[in-house]
Amino acid sequence: MNVQLTSGTSQVVPITIGEDKLVEGSQLVLSAIRPAWSKDKIKFKVFTDGITNKLVGCFHSDYPDDVVLVRVYGQKTDMLIDRTSEIRNIQFLHKAGLAPRLWATFRNGLAYEYVPGDILSVDMCKDPAIFPLIATMMARIHRLDCGPDVPRVPSLWKKAKQFMAIMPIHFDNPEKQASITSNNKAEHLFPRRLENLIPCRDRLDQEYLLLQSHLSAEGSPVVFSHNDLLLANVIYNADRNTVTFIDYEYANYNYQAFDIGNHFAEFAGVTEVDYSRYPNPEFQRDWLRVYLETFNEPTVSNGPGYSSKVTNNDIDRLYVQVNKFSLASHFFWGIWGLIQAEHSAIDFDFLGQIGEQTIIEQPNGGTNCIIEQPDGATNCIIEQPDEQTESLNSQMMQQTVSLNSQIVEQTIIEQPDGATNCII
Repeated sequence: MNVQLTSGTSQVVPITIGEDKLVEGSQLVLSAIRPAWSKDKIKFKVFTDGITNKLVGCFHSDYPDDVVLVRVYGQKTDMLIDRTSEIRNIQFLHKAGLAPRLWATFRNGLAYEYVPGDILSVDMCKDPAIFPLIATMMARIHRLDCGPDVPRVPSLWKKAKQFMAIMPIHFDNPEKQASITSNNKAEHLFPRRLENLIPCRDRLDQEYLLLQSHLSAEGSPVVFSHNDLLLANVIYNADRNTVTFIDYEYANYNYQAFDIGNHFAEFAGVTEVDYSRYPNPEFQRDWLRVYLETFNEPTVSNGPGYSSKVTNNDIDRLYVQVNKFSLASHFFWGIWGLIQAEHSAIDFDFLGQIGEQTIIEQPNGGTNCIIEQPDGATNCIIEQPDEQTESLNSQMMQQTVSLNSQIVEQTIIEQPDGATNCII
């Protein structure tokens, strides 16, 4: 589906809203976009669930169906997010009927249409009446074509490099720096200073290159992706039996399998992380079948003889790609969390969330950052000791494993000392 990009008709309000003046600033935005609204009938609600931005709901008693949301960008989030692209994405997707309408922008935020419904919960995301709606919606977005003005290249590697370049090696805030060794929930996982816990830039580059080399060879299609489909970015409307995706801050072309794998990783939750919630193979296969049935629908560009039938081999291939790309999701958002811990004013324990990963010491001083999967598989980002990184590629070997009675190719990385084999 080719929806041309447009500059849109949203208003530009020349103000900056301070994080301590959210309601007052929202009133100024409403004065520009809803001048007929009488101030004495407006109510405001400041939402506190976001971990990147501040959000204010604006309600007028005479217009109950016309709720305006005012989002104030988080402190220094322009380091992470291209706001011009975000506005383009919202307008583009609204024209395609897949996103709420943008009403206005201001210097450090925007105002947009409220989408009625409930934020997806950790239970709802596996509901057999709801997950097919999500899979179908993602497939519809993945079928979009942004046109010639937006290059169809995966954004993952460039964005990860940008994050790595600004990732802190220590915290300027003494309290945050001290929290690494303080008595918090991650104390047993973080017994050393941050500088020793986080790999040096050279070793991080090795991790990046390993992921890039392996995942780029998977052949995952490059599609227009949401790239941040955590559960709070999915709105379910039970009355209409629909889902709407919101917050397209990171939307761009990317690998199909990254977008899906990232969504599956989000099943574990945000404030209370539980990796046992990661979807099992049976659920994933059901989800992927629904997704492929929409993604493979014929278009005018398909020639004679095209078949949209979804086979078990199609599902197996995508299943493997998705779970491999979930590694890149952990890598990407782990670095993001460190940047947010340094700069964000949001009251959220970014460091504690990083501590939810298990750090396993190896006899030779290396570490494995392991995300346990409920079916016994593991997602591993392997930090090799410096003297071993240069020989890492020579240690990769191809093996086959049986997956749901289907034989699919997986890559296994063997540790030099034989201590750990990690399925990627």
